[in-house]
Amino acid sequence: MTIRAFIAGCSGFELTPDEVAFFREAKPWGFILFRRNVDNPEQVRALCDSLRETVGRTDAPILIDQEGGRVQRMGPPHWPKYPSGATYGRLHANDPLVRREIVRLGARLIAHDLRAVGITVDCLPVLDVPSPGAHDVIGDRAYGKTPGEVGILGRAAAEGLLAGGVLPVVKHMPGHGRAGADSHLALPVVEASREELERHDFAPFRMLTDMPLAMTAHVVYTALDPENPATTSRIVMDEIVRGHIGYDGLVMTDDLSMHALSGSFRDRTEAAFAAGCDMGLHCNGRMEEMAGVAEATPALEGDALRRANAALARITHDPEPLDPVDARSRLDSALAMIA
Repeated sequence: MTIRAFIAGCSGFELTPDEVAFFREAKPWGFILFRRNVDNPEQVRALCDSLRETVGRTDAPILIDQEGGRVQRMGPPHWPKYPSGATYGRLHANDPLVRREIVRLGARLIAHDLRAVGITVDCLPVLDVPSPGAHDVIGDRAYGKTPGEVGILGRAAAEGLLAGGVLPVVKHMPGHGRAGADSHLALPVVEASREELERHDFAPFRMLTDMPLAMTAHVVYTALDPENPATTSRIVMDEIVRGHIGYDGLVMTDDLSMHALSGSFRDRTEAAFAAGCDMGLHCNGRMEEMAGVAEATPALEGDALRRANAALARITHDPEPLDPVDARSRLDSALAMIA
């Protein structure tokens, strides 16, 4: 069966006839859900089933951004609110082991929520290290202010997801925390030296190279490639992502519809694959844009297929046992202690 190396969104709570026909023809590797796709648990489960039916694969990954804080696609009244990364970072500052335990617990609870409705991938943890004066697009999504804090708590979150049968996606590789613009709206340009980037921004990603999935940053690093953002830079992909960081997991683009990128959707997609990305990601569900991405996306094969299969093999069939009521009570008690 041919599979194309891209992940697609859809427009609403149910698939339209045009979407069904498109996905059956285009055969994306997976799908991503947003708030516009989420109403209640029964509806989300039915949508996940419908998406997988279109491609004829019960293991087709379905992604979501469920970080907590201001980035949480599933929320009340059907799902609980979760804290931001920065909130976890303020837990028991004198006891890092407690912080790690509570971050893992929060992610384990998120995995429980996602798994129950058929979602198997969470775009978490955020491994970006914020810098003074940077745009707040990362801000309180970060677990701390140092590479060590971010890496340690990011690993705890990733391991909590894995224990619950959900794959983590480390983002935004190789680092968005220094960016002075929101890449959803404009192209950020970072002028730090390579030495400083390696010491600070890239460091958390080197701590989590064993994770199965990563998402790129639409950020230009002038010390590496003054013309192209990481997503479309062969230099950054070869020298930093696969080289300095040493990551051999599956690398997906951040959303190809973001305004940090320019050109047609065919051009954006071709540039990302030429740079060395394994997987394209298109999120907004607009059919004309998805068609351009699909046309420029290669079949999933070679190293990209190996990495995709290795990622799916990390989904445990029997999640670590969890009493969600007791776990939620422990999480709430820990968060209540933050001054």
